[in-house]
Amino acid sequence: MAEYAPLEACGLLAGKDDAVEAVLKVRNAAQSPVRFRMDPQEQYNAFEWIETNGLDLVGIYHSHPSGPEIVSATDIAEAAYKVVHIIWSRKMEIWSARAFWIEGREATEVFVKILNNQ
Repeated sequence: MAEYAPLEACGLLAGKDDAVEAVLKVRNAAQSPVRFRMDPQEQYNAFEWIETNGLDLVGIYHSHPSGPEIVSATDIAEAAYKVVHIIWSRKMEIWSARAFWIEGREATEVFVKILNNQ
């Protein structure tokens, strides 16, 4: 996320059975420090890659470089997919992630386990 700051970063998480197998970066077409809008062509290409590789969309991520560390009212209003939404935020140059399930105009924080299998 640091490479995109102070702009918001965004992308898709692909995998199977709620396990992420690929992180697909998508350019933030809004080029904004407080808002993201995935570049339509890059988002389309990412969905094509997911389908071609037999994976599912399991999450969406974006960053809040200047906070807050939770989903915003805009994030809730614009959530279009029933998947986990990961929000990356930073405090004093330390990045952390929190996960939320957004449904019916409400967001609930959920637990995710991050494994580094590399």
